[in-house]
Amino acid sequence: MSGWVERTGLGLSLAGLATSAYLTYEHYTAGLTLACPEGGAVNCAKVTSSSWSSLFGVPVALLGLLYFVAFTALFVPAVAARVPSIGPVRLGLAGLGVAFVLYLVWAEFAVGAICLWCTVVHAITVALLLLLVYDRLTAEVDPTRS
Repeated sequence: MSGWVERTGLGLSLAGLATSAYLTYEHYTAGLTLACPEGGAVNCAKVTSSSWSSLFGVPVALLGLLYFVAFTALFVPAVAARVPSIGPVRLGLAGLGVAFVLYLVWAEFAVGAICLWCTVVHAITVALLLLLVYDRLTAEVDPTRS
């Protein structure tokens, strides 16, 4: 994996971690400081307090936080160096994340509102998958690259 892919992946993971941490905090404080409009199609509070905001009793925001903790750990150089087959693990986790994003976007349609903070998390998750797919494809074209 190239150095810029590693750095970009770590940066995206940290951005996802920060955003998910904010959403988790907002979930447990009832969204008292949620910085998002509360009207019309964009309404973070409506989304984050809906019945879809938890899965089997676990807040979706907390699941996102745990997801990005794992992804951040997988991009830390010391961890990546110790796991010889980390590429497929990252790619599988990214695929799982995008599948969950599709479910969450469907849930936003069911609620009838869009959460801008959630959309940031969704975009980061998709960007991670695209980055890893790009890296995998370019590695197959040029297996000598580092």
